[in-house]
Amino acid sequence: MQISKWLATATMAIAAIAASPAQSAQFVNILTGGQSGVYYPLGVALSQIYTKYIPDAKSTAQVTKASAENMNLLEAGRAELAFALADTVADAYAGNTEAGFKAPLTKLRGLSGTYNNYIQIVANADSGIKTLADLKGKRISVGAARSGTELNARAVLKAAGLTYDDFDKVEYLPFGESVELMKNRQLDVTLQSAGLGVSSIRDLATSVKIVVVAIPPEVVAKIGNAAYLDATIPANTYEGQTADIPTTAVPNFLITQSDVSDELAYQMTKVFYEHLDTLASTHNAAKTIKLDNALKGMPVPLHPGAERYYKEVGLIK
Repeated sequence: MQISKWLATATMAIAAIAASPAQSAQFVNILTGGQSGVYYPLGVALSQIYTKYIPDAKSTAQVTKASAENMNLLEAGRAELAFALADTVADAYAGNTEAGFKAPLTKLRGLSGTYNNYIQIVANADSGIKTLADLKGKRISVGAARSGTELNARAVLKAAGLTYDDFDKVEYLPFGESVELMKNRQLDVTLQSAGLGVSSIRDLATSVKIVVVAIPPEVVAKIGNAAYLDATIPANTYEGQTADIPTTAVPNFLITQSDVSDELAYQMTKVFYEHLDTLASTHNAAKTIKLDNALKGMPVPLHPGAERYYKEVGLIK
């Protein structure tokens, strides 16, 4: 009888453990980009915030090839949240085959706008490159193939009257690898779509003399996409860059997917905005994130959980 009672007690204990709150842990995988970009440090900081402040959450930040890959992984249910550029998100949702999306990614849902990516074309001063026209015949890296950066490169270069055939060499490399090749004089120029002060370009500017190439407003207008905004890279953003440089910028968004529960999407949105100061201490780009801009230009339907938060704070009436 004592053994029977012990077995009964043990069974009840096991059942209690199985039913405990620990079993309801919410996994939040955040898709970022390369480690030398802006998405990654922000994603790491956000994952730490989510783990600390969302009940029972376990969050991680995943290194990826950024925007385009992030959208495909979200659609496949491989993550709960991702950073991505507005034009890439729109192309993914619409199934733009030219952008590399074979079919519409209909599960994508919006969580929040964040900061702008600045298209930054940076050349080795020794290459003689000073304008977009000078890029012809040079060696360039345009970001990982079909990444958000590479899609930005195609748009900007096309508006400038250039195609990849106009270059001596085109490399499809992440930011950090592009910079290493430039340091070794194996590339003349890199095009990087990122927040201002991105670590890869700061690293390059301390190693070689650089020229930040202007993208004039008339070229931006020829892109013909409302996601591309007139912008300026302020003087002294990088060592040796002593003047303001006109360029174009594309908004970034945090995107989730329809299988994420309303409650989790609500918590992700709420906690994100309650801890912007922590994100801003991680990277300067996050200092420009404002609640007022959360829904401006949102390229996909808003997740109901995020909508609940915006109604609570009065952004949606």
